[in-house]
Order: sequence, then structure tokens, then C-alpha cells
Amino acid sequence: MSSPTAVVLRDLGLGDLLVAVPALRLLRRALPDHEIVLVAPQALAPVVSLVEAVDTHVSELRGYSPEVRSRTPDLAVNLHGAGPQSHARLAALGARRQIGHAAPGWDGPAWSDDPARPERRRWCDLLADAGLVSPETAAGAADDLHLPGRRAVPGGSVVVHPGAAYGSKRWPAARFAVCAAALQARGHPVVVTGGDDERRLTAEVVARAGLRPDADLGGRTDLAGLLDLVAAASLVIAGDTGISHVATAFGTPSVTLFGPVPPTRWGPPPGAAHVVLGDDRARRGDRFADVPDPALLAVGPEDVLAALPSLPGGVPA
Repeated sequence: MSSPTAVVLRDLGLGDLLVAVPALRLLRRALPDHEIVLVAPQALAPVVSLVEAVDTHVSELRGYSPEVRSRTPDLAVNLHGAGPQSHARLAALGARRQIGHAAPGWDGPAWSDDPARPERRRWCDLLADAGLVSPETAAGAADDLHLPGRRAVPGGSVVVHPGAAYGSKRWPAARFAVCAAALQARGHPVVVTGGDDERRLTAEVVARAGLRPDADLGGRTDLAGLLDLVAAASLVIAGDTGISHVATAFGTPSVTLFGPVPPTRWGPPPGAAHVVLGDDRARRGDRFADVPDPALLAVGPEDVLAALPSLPGGVPA
């Protein structure tokens, strides 16, 4: 007989997937004989392939409906959110059991935006509330964000990533450039990364910092290439965006600049490999604003450079 199936929805971005890795591991521990199917964007396949808890990665749910597979999934788990859309997508599977936050037709804990609880902890607590693991186990596992792939290279590149999805999370390009120029002056190879729609931004940082043109990787790396780059890097400097979560997953030393969202929610676990910067007193908290949050603007290049001696890997002050 084939294995029972647990279908997990996390159809979001790169950072969202990476903070859900501890919950996926807990699910595997609780259901060792199940096929764990993760529904996530196909573009994230290079990351999903590193998550040993996942057996099957799909980008849509239709193939797991009873009509197609001639059997009902054993379990549907909503690690996506608490909105009616995600609940409805999973409810259509007709799974024998559903796990998610409270909503019409769904039993579970009420959604909470407590800024003191890390997002990675939210999903582990959800599984504990469902009785799949103990609360103590959930608490102990929530910081296990590590993924295989780190291969520290002596003198590896410093990766500067100035982009973010919203203006509220974008530290000024001129400040990234000051950091890049200072690190290049100290003998570190520096590269600037960004998506295809961030080419102008990466070019600005490269030009302001006086870097060689080939240091501009804007639009020139796919996700697999970005993973390889971060895995071999000596340092990542970025805002609160996907690449900072990749650095956390690989254990690559990083400095992450936080604006509207507090690092207690989305930052890395406490540890020597990562530094988070941002002024909690100045935080406005508008995630979708077009301008940088005051908590972000309160950080200067000198603050980033002053944080480097606390990081491992030989990054100089």
C-alpha cells in the first residue's frame, strides 16, 4: 500500500519558506510514515530540494484532490496563513484531518501578531496545538533553520543586497555603497546582487562604491546561483528580505537591516553569526510604505561597519 499523504500549503516567498523549515521538520518527526507534500512556488525548487523533511514538491494542489488520486489525503496543513483563501484551497482536498488557525470549519488557535513571537515559532506552535508534538518540543525545534550547503571559502565574497520588495525595507543605496567601498578598501571582494527588476539599483551601488563593473550581479543570478553565492560568501549585508534568510539557513555571517518589521518576528535566532540592526524606538511599522521606515533610516553605514568585529570568519573592523 502507498503511504498516507500530508499536504502542506506554504505558497509564499523565499523567506516565508525558510522560516517554515522547523515546522516541516517537526511534521516529519511526527509523521515518519507519511508522504509529505509541500505546495510552494516552482521557482523555489532549489531551496525545497535542500529540505530533507519534504518528499514531494508541487506548485498546485489539483493533483492531490481525491478525484485525481482516487484516495483522500490523510492530512492538510495550512502553514500559509489564516485567510479564507488558503483554508478554502486546502479544504477542497477533503482531507481526513485539517490543521490550521481558527476559521469557519477549522479548529485551531486564534491568529496572533504578537511581535515578540518569532514567525518560525508560530508554525511549530500550530503543530503543538494540534497535538502532533509537545509544546516543549515545538519550542526547542523552532530555531532549527539550518540547511545543508555552506562551504565557506577563504576570502569569500562579501554579498551586498540593496533591494527589497517594498520601499519601507530599502536602506538607501548610498549607504550600501559606503559599506561596499569600505570593505573593498580592506581587501574583500564585494559583489552586489539583485533581481532583474533591480538592475538600476545594483548598478547605482556599484558605481557609487567604485566597484568593478563585473561586481554588479543584478539580474545575473537565478535562485540556484544565489544559493551557491551565499553558501560560499564571507558576509552578507542586506535588508529584511529573502537573501538574509538564506544567510541564516547556511550559517553565513550576516548583517540584516530591519525597518517596519521587528527582528523579534522575522530575524535570525540569537547567535554569533548574525547581527540585526534597526531602531525599535523609531519604528513606524508600515510594511507597504514607499519610503524607508524610520527604524531603518536610524542605521548608518558606520553602524554596519562597527558590527563586523562581532562576526566570525575574519571580517575586519
